[in-house]
Amino acid sequence: MMSEWISWSACSVSCGMGMRSRERYVKQYPEDGSNCQLQTEETEKCVINDECSPSSCVVTEWAEWDPCSATCGLGMRRRERMVKMPPIDGSMCKTEVAEVEKCMMPECYSFPCMLSPWSDWTECSVTCGRGLRTRQRMLKSDPAECSEELEQSEKCMLPECPVDCMVSEWSEWSECNKSCGKGHTIRTRMIKLEPQLGGSACPETIQRKKCKIRKDGAVEEQPGCRMQPWTSWTDCTKPCGGGIQERFMMVKKKAKGTPTGSCKDRKEIRACNVHPC
Repeated sequence: MMSEWISWSACSVSCGMGMRSRERYVKQYPEDGSNCQLQTEETEKCVINDECSPSSCVVTEWAEWDPCSATCGLGMRRRERMVKMPPIDGSMCKTEVAEVEKCMMPECYSFPCMLSPWSDWTECSVTCGRGLRTRQRMLKSDPAECSEELEQSEKCMLPECPVDCMVSEWSEWSECNKSCGKGHTIRTRMIKLEPQLGGSACPETIQRKKCKIRKDGAVEEQPGCRMQPWTSWTDCTKPCGGGIQERFMMVKKKAKGTPTGSCKDRKEIRACNVHPC
C-alpha cells in the first residue's frame, strides 16, 4: 500500500527546460515479505517560459536535500543552491536559491515524550559564505522512553567572502637597459587573481632600480666597428600591470683585426603599460 504523491518540486532551472520530481512512500509492504515493485519517485521535464536575458543569473545545481524535519509522518525538507554569476545588468538575482517541500516518513506511533519548545536558531557559524546554525530543545520525561531528536542543524548563507588580490613571485632583475653609463633595471610580477567583493587591492607589479655600466666609449665609436640603427621597440609583453619592451642595435660590419669584445650587439629595455589591469 502506497501513500499519496507529495507535491512536485520546483523546476531545476530558472529559464528554459529542466526537471522536477515528486515522491511517495510505502505505507504497508506485501504480506508475503516480498519487495514492493511500485515506484516511490517520479521525474518529469518542466519548462519555465522566461527567456534568458541580461537580468537572468547563473546558479549552481541544487545541493542534496536536508533530512526531513520529522522522524515520522509529514514533515518538511530544504535544499539550497548558490549564485555563480549575478545578472550582467546589475539587478538583483530573482532566481530562487532555497527550496522547501513536504516529505513523508513512516507513520507516527505514540511516544510518551515531553519536550520543551525549540530554542531560537543560533547565529550562523561563519561571517561570510555558507555555514551552519543550530537549535535545541529539552527533554522533560524519561530519556529511555523517548527517541525524539534534541538538536537540529541547518545551512545558512551570508554574503560571499571578499577575495584578496593574488600576485606571482617577482621575476629576476633584467639586464641594465644601457650598455654603458647610467641606466636602470626592472623586475615584474603577474596578477594571478583580481580582488573581488571588497578584497585587498593589488600591490605594485613592477619595480626598477638604478644600474651603472663602466663607460668604455660608445660601441658604435670603436675603431673598425660599424653599427646598424636602433630597431623599433618590441611590443609590450603585457597589456596592463607592467611589462617590458626591448630594442636592439646590431653590428653591421667589423674590420679585420678588431679586438674580440670591442664590437658587439647592444640591447636596451624599458617598462611599459604600467597602469593597473
